[in-house]
Amino acid sequence: MADPVFLITGASTGIGAATARHAAADGYRLVLAARSTDKLESLAAELGGSERAIAVTCDVTDFGQQEHMVQAALHDFGRVDVVFANAGFGAKRGFLEETPEHWRDMVLTNVLGAAYTIRATIPALKESVGHLLLTSSVAGRRALSGSLYSASKHAVTAMAEAARQDLNDTGIRVTSIEPGMTDTPFFDDPVSNALEPDDIARAVMFAVSQPAHVDVNEILIRPVSQPT
Repeated sequence: MADPVFLITGASTGIGAATARHAAADGYRLVLAARSTDKLESLAAELGGSERAIAVTCDVTDFGQQEHMVQAALHDFGRVDVVFANAGFGAKRGFLEETPEHWRDMVLTNVLGAAYTIRATIPALKESVGHLLLTSSVAGRRALSGSLYSASKHAVTAMAEAARQDLNDTGIRVTSIEPGMTDTPFFDDPVSNALEPDDIARAVMFAVSQPAHVDVNEILIRPVSQPT
């Protein structure tokens, strides 16, 4: 088989970009999707250019763009073996913080965007008997005071299990990645004693590297100094 294909949304920075680098090192060809075209193209060039990595501009809240993303992957590489629905962003805690417009964009990206990725990629994953991963959060396992972001990630945690049950007879594996405090562009200020994007990328690659009969459904990963 030609080198397998790893598709990542939210691939331009942070966990997505780190995972792309680890996957490339493990021999995967990459489909890199995000809204930041310049950053994607730079990363694709770093990872070997068009024969090894393609950049696809994609707003995950637009299902047509997600369909195009999958079509580009199949056109250039002929298959999709791993899908990492990683696009997302956060908001300040407090139900009087942020704007309603920010809330709307966050919920659409974090929840509907992930659902659209599942829907758009299932046919290709069925063909390859592949692996679906979604980025949830520690905040998707426990409620945080005043956090609509936490509620959105609870939805992603539930979505991963719902997808696992729906796809159970297909051979597709499903994993929810649940990072704790991670030093990424998600945060406005530098974070001390936090996880690094590479830490999360290694967890992703651990799940992906298991034998085909092993389905690692959840990985909750915190920095040692994070109390909850």
